[in-house]
Amino acid sequence: MKGTVILSHGLESGPQATKVSALALVCDALGWASVRPDYRDLDASRDPLAIDARIDRALGHAPREGRVVFAGSSMGAFTSGFASLRRASAGLFLLALPTAIPGYPRAFDAADVPTTLVHGWNDEVCPVDAAIGFARARGATLHLVRDGHRLAAHVDWCAGVFRDFLAGLD
Repeated sequence: MKGTVILSHGLESGPQATKVSALALVCDALGWASVRPDYRDLDASRDPLAIDARIDRALGHAPREGRVVFAGSSMGAFTSGFASLRRASAGLFLLALPTAIPGYPRAFDAADVPTTLVHGWNDEVCPVDAAIGFARARGATLHLVRDGHRLAAHVDWCAGVFRDFLAGLD
């Protein structure tokens, strides 16, 4: 295996969600292991402070040794960034990134590693300007598509971008 990808689903989703499932198929095809932590029990409370438990759970699924990539959608992207600050990672792949969560005391942050973001121009949940600002400040690769928060019209396309991202880490 080339490493492990921790695939984190969004708040109103689960480990079998469309986007993280598509990314898991890419991992399999390229020789990466993937893990999809289940956060639904934590998300049920709708308590923003449960984000810390989400981060801990993501880290608990990361192997102690070897390369790790954190990837996720929406709240999963937020979780992934913070996890990357606590466990060395080879890269971050972030979909529909919120840069702040109402009620959570910290604005989004992430390790300075190769990072790719995909965001919808018409994202009704996470403002596109905030994602653009984060990408600009980090010099991250940013793909903007004509889609909403769920990126439903671009799932296969996102998987292709993810394939290129992982291939670029080799």
